[in-house]
Amino acid sequence: MAAPDAARLRSRRTRLRALADGEGLGAMLITAPANIRWLTGFTGSYGALVQLPGRDVLITDGRYRDQAGWQAPGVEVEVAPADRIGAAAALLEPEVTETRPAGFEPSGLLWSEGDRLRELVGAATPAPALVEELREVKDDTELASIRAAARAGMDALDAVLPALAPGVTELEVARRLELAMRDAGAEGVAFDSIVAFGPNAAEPHHLPTSRALARGDLVKLDFGAAVDGYRSDMTRTVVLGPASARQREVYEVVRAAQAAGLATLRDGVTGGEIDAACRDLITAAGLGEAFSHPTGHGVGLEIHEAPRVRARAGGSIAAGTPLTVEPGVYIPGFGGVRIEDLAVVAPDGHELLTTTTKDLLEL
Repeated sequence: MAAPDAARLRSRRTRLRALADGEGLGAMLITAPANIRWLTGFTGSYGALVQLPGRDVLITDGRYRDQAGWQAPGVEVEVAPADRIGAAAALLEPEVTETRPAGFEPSGLLWSEGDRLRELVGAATPAPALVEELREVKDDTELASIRAAARAGMDALDAVLPALAPGVTELEVARRLELAMRDAGAEGVAFDSIVAFGPNAAEPHHLPTSRALARGDLVKLDFGAAVDGYRSDMTRTVVLGPASARQREVYEVVRAAQAAGLATLRDGVTGGEIDAACRDLITAAGLGEAFSHPTGHGVGLEIHEAPRVRARAGGSIAAGTPLTVEPGVYIPGFGGVRIEDLAVVAPDGHELLTTTTKDLLEL
């Protein structure tokens, strides 16, 4: 793991403090692991970041005392075994008032933890998703890691395609994908790989089984790699043997829809506009009901993060934002086709990170 960039992390915390101040918050409690990592560099499984006027305090336990010391430069470290909420409350209570309360992340706390925090800190309130807002646009270092993760995924696909032969199972292919991504330089997988053969491909998020591959099957592969904590995501659909006319027809509809979605990418586009570009074309082909999920999502330290690319989603997407465009058509008994790329929005277009061919491969 690379040495932490203290100046970059400090700048992020300064930007968060400014946003919190603009929301009328006197302090912040950050508990979502990805947000703690983005603000401090700390990757341990137990922690909380308390942002006070002029101080940033990382709370963890004895397992991570040394790790927190070198991973989180410029942050005070407090060890509080099994009671991060009590330790955070002790820091927050003297610093906040009813007019300048402490903000906390609802998504980063259990319900019981939120209740306890409000009991201990008289002035505590759920905060907007401020860190997620800051994380949306990636800096050059983040984009370099995402590009590396995308390359590892593409290399893994190239390594696994020759293994698609009659008799191989979905579980075997999923295992080979994971090993191939690690061999290509990834630290691990971005999420549990989706490997679906034949009729199973009609399930958008199918879990691999012992189902064996047969000639004529559609093969849907949705997977990603992780590098320096950052994720990639891509989907390709191929056919074992010659494709049928119906398989070709559905595939070409999805490919055209995905191309239409990618063509909308530019600084200022909305998630709703991207979704509509894909969905309108699939609907016009009479397959609208078979496209059953949003068109995409942001990617970074988490595999699903802001922005959301779905019907009627508002809010402009800025240059420097990585996101997926992944329309699909799923027909019970027939199978499914999804084509997904990871791209970075640019001032007047996009940078495509997953460049593996989208021609229909007949293996």
